[in-house]
Amino acid sequence: MKILVLNCGSSSVKYKLIDTAGESVLAEGGVEKIGLPDGFLKYKLSDGSKAIKELGLVDHKGAVKAVLDILTDPELGCLKSYSEIDAVGHRVVHGAEKFAKSVLLTDEVIQQVKDCYDLAPLHNPANVTGIEAVEEILPGIKQVGVFDTAFHQTMPAKSFMYALPYRFYKEDGVRRYGFHGTSHRYVSQRVCEILGVDISEKKIITCHIGNGGSITAVFHGKSIDTSMGLTPTEGLMMGTRVGDVDPGVLTFIMKKHNLSADELQKIINKESGVLGISELSSDMREIEAAVKAGNERACLALDMYEQRIIKYIGAYAAEMGGVDIIVFTGGVGENQTGLRANVCAPLKFIGVEIDSELNAVTRGTETVISTPSSKVSVVVVPTDEELMIARDTAALVR
Repeated sequence: MKILVLNCGSSSVKYKLIDTAGESVLAEGGVEKIGLPDGFLKYKLSDGSKAIKELGLVDHKGAVKAVLDILTDPELGCLKSYSEIDAVGHRVVHGAEKFAKSVLLTDEVIQQVKDCYDLAPLHNPANVTGIEAVEEILPGIKQVGVFDTAFHQTMPAKSFMYALPYRFYKEDGVRRYGFHGTSHRYVSQRVCEILGVDISEKKIITCHIGNGGSITAVFHGKSIDTSMGLTPTEGLMMGTRVGDVDPGVLTFIMKKHNLSADELQKIINKESGVLGISELSSDMREIEAAVKAGNERACLALDMYEQRIIKYIGAYAAEMGGVDIIVFTGGVGENQTGLRANVCAPLKFIGVEIDSELNAVTRGTETVISTPSSKVSVVVVPTDEELMIARDTAALVR
């Protein structure tokens, strides 16, 4: 089956065309700067090199059409016609309590996704716009929604409830939902394949560490706790997101600086985290370079960033009564060797020992970086959310 996987954001559409028969990627790329006059399509050529096509001012429908046109281009494409696409799988950010698994997208389901707009105002409307664009351009094609929040619907109430008046949960759906669920599901399954163990018998901590980051406790194959909350701002310190903070600080800042809710949202989502502390960058590669140059604020930002990861791993190990496997994934988790070493060093008390040589050279490849004597297996597993979306889509369409 040839599955087109779409990840539609507010100003971008990322895509991968996957042949599920051999799980090979036939094409990939994305449209960026949707709605701006300098919008463009970036795509990968058959030799692995990248190319750019200027599009100018386009909306989401125009972006999806541009993706389909490059896929069927006589010289650059890999398809002869749109009809070769068997189905389309969409990343949908928020499914609230409505969706605990991937589903075929019907009018009723799309309306339920719209009902979640207030929980994900930046993401769900863009996701729906992409779904409706495909509907219009490829009428009748089957589409599947794969939800970031679905994997975490197995969390017990003690993990997902906030200690607020119960009416806010009952009336407004205020609770922990968690995100990156498709990634946590993929890497927790894949690491067990790599190690040749049964996921239903293992305690796993999956660390999706990137510009946005979250950590999940996976007990016998099910998410029982995760660091992100009602929104992706809770939990770890991230590139530009604040992570855990005393809620009293937020009301204090709002009153002292006469901030509106929107202004505060911008601060905690776009101006905080690594960028806010270092005042240099949200990119960990630039932070590490600044640390080596002796920049004190970069050193503080990195120390804080790593400390939060260590704290969550320790908490989840305690919550599960131990841990068998720790997985590092995401752009930072897969590539920042120094960070992995610093995070694992204080975890010796739970039996973590990593092979420093293996860890130092492993970047973006599936590798066990723990020693043979380590009581906990530590593994780097590059995430593949698109493959998981393609698998779910193919299974539902069949």
